[in-house]
Amino acid sequence: MVVDLVEAPPAGVDARPVEKVVHELPPALVDLALWLAEYYGSTPARALELVAPVRPARRKEQAPPGERQSLEGEAEPERLSADQVAAVQAVVGALNAGGGHYLLYGPTGSGKTEVYLQAAAAALERGLGTIVLVPEIALAPQTVGRFRARFGDSVAILHSGLTDAERRDERERIASGEARVVVGARSAIFAPMHGVGLICVDEEHDPSYKQESDPRYDARTVAAKRAALEGATVVYGSATPRPESWAALERLELRERLGGRLPPVRIVDLRREAGYPLSAPLLAGLGEIAEKGGKAILLLNRRGMAPALHCRACGTTFRCPDCDVALVLHRDEMLRCHHCGHAEPSPSECPSCGSVELARIGAGTQRLERELAEKVPELELIRLDADTTARPEELAGALRRFRDTDRAVLLGTQMVAKGHHFAGVALAAVVDADTGLGLPDLRAEERTFQLVTQLAGRSGRDAPGRVIVQTFQPDARPLELAARHDVPRFLADELERRRELGYPPFRHLVRVLVTSPSEASGLKLLEELRAGLDGDLLGPAPLFRLRGKHRAQLVAKTDKPRRLAARSAQLLAAAAPAMRRAGLTAVVDVDPQQL
Repeated sequence: MVVDLVEAPPAGVDARPVEKVVHELPPALVDLALWLAEYYGSTPARALELVAPVRPARRKEQAPPGERQSLEGEAEPERLSADQVAAVQAVVGALNAGGGHYLLYGPTGSGKTEVYLQAAAAALERGLGTIVLVPEIALAPQTVGRFRARFGDSVAILHSGLTDAERRDERERIASGEARVVVGARSAIFAPMHGVGLICVDEEHDPSYKQESDPRYDARTVAAKRAALEGATVVYGSATPRPESWAALERLELRERLGGRLPPVRIVDLRREAGYPLSAPLLAGLGEIAEKGGKAILLLNRRGMAPALHCRACGTTFRCPDCDVALVLHRDEMLRCHHCGHAEPSPSECPSCGSVELARIGAGTQRLERELAEKVPELELIRLDADTTARPEELAGALRRFRDTDRAVLLGTQMVAKGHHFAGVALAAVVDADTGLGLPDLRAEERTFQLVTQLAGRSGRDAPGRVIVQTFQPDARPLELAARHDVPRFLADELERRRELGYPPFRHLVRVLVTSPSEASGLKLLEELRAGLDGDLLGPAPLFRLRGKHRAQLVAKTDKPRRLAARSAQLLAAAAPAMRRAGLTAVVDVDPQQL
């Protein structure tokens, strides 16, 4: 790949003529990849592969995937709200002025997508293209449908659920200028589009925008860099923005929800309820839907039947032999590890003591589905999790069924809480709001608040709705503020806490993660690394074992993340021969989203 041109070759290099150019990229994408490699501590080769993936040979013609993977869109509204008009005018002004960065903030259902659509139309009128990012493939069908209803076949789709051939065809449509609007997950930010004028980052708070394998880029940061390189405008949209965005970006606020007020939220204290996962108030709400009609969305952020199998006699919990986590019981009576894929049959007795008193602890989406089928058989159940939506077409089909069916329940993991807009949702419920609260992570409360607030927004968009949040911690601050839909107060408190502790957005984090055959060897390497680094360092600290490997991490708070990451990489490169002999590996993660 050619990334630069010089007048003469370096001394001692025999230059050969180029036989042919097989493919070309917009120059800004090459600059973007080289910047990404430096900022995130990756290599130019890995970063350039993001902008120029392998192109398989063409074997047959096929219809664009957007036709199969989209829901039907909606008609353009007769008029916009005053806040929507002001937001569109601000974005169009930035398009005319050569770029800008905005946070589009408003409650769920306030019309953020319509602002994206209007701004995209304005970009197209000026001969500029638009990239629309969604955090997960689960949100692509509805977003693609809404953009196709407005812009037809000029909409392309890019995400990891496409086949290599589909991705090649879509990239060719984008590069040729046939498709001037691209909708997709984080990799769509590398679309080979010429003349990008607008980038919309929907649900900008979502952690899925961070890539967890090398190169460990954050699509939100990359969007800002690509906009800077191309003179484009970026609009980050969310009903529950990140504290980082709230503090740094100019806000365009949509104050009113369109079509209905935010629904009341009832917090159910599970310590006083006999039924789990279905409390009496939740069953009553579902019974009302079975009787009068409507739809419900239930969130339970765990797959399987039960998160753990436990022996009542000796206290043994069945754990993965390769990871320090409990095995999850699934409906096929198999115990599975959701980290490494290990699977084994569920035993009839405890291998430690021989007792047959084995307790199933907690609940997952499969158990919730079974109990709903027993308690409210009149309702049609549609489960949405990683076990049921392996292919994008299955996902679009499930969402279509829910949209078209009365007395239906959409139940699943966090993908049911994000961005979906369905008419007739009378009830939204968080079955267990505690699953993320106890995690040892600086963003644990933020994620819980966002998830509950986002799910609450799925209800009552076009008719009276209500929300039920089940929890064993009813006094938890994120739940209290989510029940009041008080986003500004939560963000103000969160920013104050992070200022005191020196966490983002006030400082950057750089994380060094080591995997090793033994716990001691990984910690020893990080202690040696710590001695060569400056700044506010936390750790090293051991993490739970994963896929048979011990893990440990060192976290640095810094104002100069690129310099600290480069210094870490330099020290690790010097130690590489000894690390290989000892079987150790290390990665440097700039701006990690989870610890």
